[in-house]
Amino acid sequence: MARAPFSLIPPANTLKGAIIMIASAGFLTGCVTSSGPQDRATQPPPARVLPPEEASPSPASKALRSYYAGVQAELLSQGLMRTDTGAKDAPFSARMLANNFARIAFFDEFDSSSGRLVARSTEKRLRRWQKPVRVGLNFGEAVPQKQRAIERARVRSFLARLTRLTGHSIQLADSGVNFHLHILNTDEIKSIGPTVRRTDPSIGEAELDSIINMPESTYCQVTTSIDDSTSLIERAFAVVRAEHPDLLHLSCLHEEISQGLGLPNDSPQARPSIFNDDQEFALLTPMDEMMLQMLYDKRLTPGMTLAEARPIIDQLAESLVGGDS
Repeated sequence: MARAPFSLIPPANTLKGAIIMIASAGFLTGCVTSSGPQDRATQPPPARVLPPEEASPSPASKALRSYYAGVQAELLSQGLMRTDTGAKDAPFSARMLANNFARIAFFDEFDSSSGRLVARSTEKRLRRWQKPVRVGLNFGEAVPQKQRAIERARVRSFLARLTRLTGHSIQLADSGVNFHLHILNTDEIKSIGPTVRRTDPSIGEAELDSIINMPESTYCQVTTSIDDSTSLIERAFAVVRAEHPDLLHLSCLHEEISQGLGLPNDSPQARPSIFNDDQEFALLTPMDEMMLQMLYDKRLTPGMTLAEARPIIDQLAESLVGGDS
């Protein structure tokens, strides 16, 4: 199996994925004592025990929440994190679409063959899912119950959109999950190492470290497990930080779920696209939609090399955009 982790900043790429069942990192415990009537007047009122979703975040989590609010504000002030389609100022041709697809679908940004993650562009064969994708959405205690319903609705809507684009079944599920999506705060992320080890004993130290020690500059991450003999994605595991403000959070959902379908790379030439580290666009764009359509087109097959696929890629791009003028 080949493992592939990706992240929004810096984007990560291809390692061998691990399915991780997240355990809650924090518990509230209390001690109850009783007192007689003569003591009640001098006893302080009992402390209110908060339910898990109201539990106070740690200082580290509070600091990150403030930090990412500042990051989003700064990006927006620069005209980045756009939510439009880019049609007015970022038109693209069939050739541009084909070149971007080739770079994003057939290359990884990071290489782990040396036992550690190295930023090195590495060409790979085409990878995608064949089995239906069943997404399990899991929350840490940092996410309030009322927010969880909103999250489920928006993820379900996005998965339906991806299903329409790809023609591949991609749904939220409570059983048979093969794409684990976790929304956790920084303390919960650091606590999942033992669970990762239990679920995937073969995971390397570099891959495990990339999950539990995500630096501040890594907003979110997805790891896929790929069958080397077939180039089929078997499992995926994604982490999105619970400290993000709404648009940054939604941007992470769009990118990590889409990358987990088989578009692992980023390219500075991809515009308008979320598969670009410049953060110009926050949400899936028309170019991104076309790349997902191309990825799951039956004329392309998992395991193809870029050389084998290139004539088909050009044909698909021309059919979606039209010939270059």
